[in-house]
Amino acid sequence: MTLTSKQRAKLRGLASKEDTIFQLGKEGITENFIKAVDVALSARELIKFKVLENAMMDRRAAAEEIAEATNSIVVTVIGTKIVLYRPAEKPVIQL
Repeated sequence: MTLTSKQRAKLRGLASKEDTIFQLGKEGITENFIKAVDVALSARELIKFKVLENAMMDRRAAAEEIAEATNSIVVTVIGTKIVLYRPAEKPVIQL
């Protein structure tokens, strides 16, 4: 699934009101981190997390890797924040 620019803008707006629920640190992308993100996406559809300074990885590459592992879409990577979206079987967020 790909998003149009209007859909991305809507999701970015919704994400701006969301709390940052995860932090990716020096341990990097672990199996447990992927599982936690997957569970959160199932519950919320849209999540926001932060990549800490001590995470020795490119933020865009990390976002793509996590999105691929969780079958989600990278909405945006701004500074240290990453927003992911995965529609639920019965979507709450109408695009």
